[in-house]
Amino acid sequence: MKGLVFNIQRFSVNDGPGIRTTVFLKGCPLHCAWCHNPESISSKKELLLREDRCVRCGDCIAVCKNNAIRMENGNVVTTRELCLACGDCVEVCYADGRELMGKEMTTAEVMREIEKDKVFFDQSGGGVTFSGGEPLLQHEFLLSLLQACKKKFIHTSVDTSGYVSPAIFEPVSQCVDLFLFDLKTLDDAKHREYTGVSNRVIIENLRRLAQWHKHIIVRIPVIPGINDDTSNVQQVALFVSSLGTVSEIHLLPYHRIGIDKYHGLGRGELACAADSPSAEHMSRIAGTLRDRRLVVSIGG
Repeated sequence: MKGLVFNIQRFSVNDGPGIRTTVFLKGCPLHCAWCHNPESISSKKELLLREDRCVRCGDCIAVCKNNAIRMENGNVVTTRELCLACGDCVEVCYADGRELMGKEMTTAEVMREIEKDKVFFDQSGGGVTFSGGEPLLQHEFLLSLLQACKKKFIHTSVDTSGYVSPAIFEPVSQCVDLFLFDLKTLDDAKHREYTGVSNRVIIENLRRLAQWHKHIIVRIPVIPGINDDTSNVQQVALFVSSLGTVSEIHLLPYHRIGIDKYHGLGRGELACAADSPSAEHMSRIAGTLRDRRLVVSIGG
């Protein structure tokens, strides 16, 4: 079984309990306006350029199979439409001005990376978290990894948007110890506007999941001007508390850390240009949720 991985991050402390290794799978059906991992959206390999590191040596031009790179007015120019994302130019760029986002890996290869950190999992009560993108977009690969972790007695978390067919969701859920379920807004019109998809499947999947799974944490990215108003927060509080089996919410304050990646991937500007919410504002939102007797943390 093979899948496309774009990052394996060690010593994560915000993606579930204990010290964790987070495996990021490429591809996402949502296009959130605030996404800080734009390299996660496409299901294909992509070339990330860091033009400020380019020393204009021309080595990348020499190895490009499809003549996608040229020198123009003293600058190295890449025509993305011609790029094969083969990685040859990345291999010769000693200045690290080029990076291939996405690596095809087998289940065994990923497990070898995960097992390097097993001693830290055992000591801290941690494990592995599968994130993205949307990890359920590669559900067969994800299931093979979850099953392999189960055999090694490694705690597993899946960070999901919930935008997936219930027929896929249920069998995968049986191999997951903890779900980190992202909930953006209950307003379907806003959800369509800012993520590109309806939230109806997401809400229904969370309802179903709450019936057959005991360990779910709802995670809310707090985006100023989009989902941080009192009405939305109160609706979310009412909805989550009505599920009965879900009592914990993590609030994730919006940040603009990924803004440079948009330029590096040739995608222009970050669609959401809001400022990060203040600590006071985050505290007020947390208070509204706690009024519904929900356990709330700010951050992961």
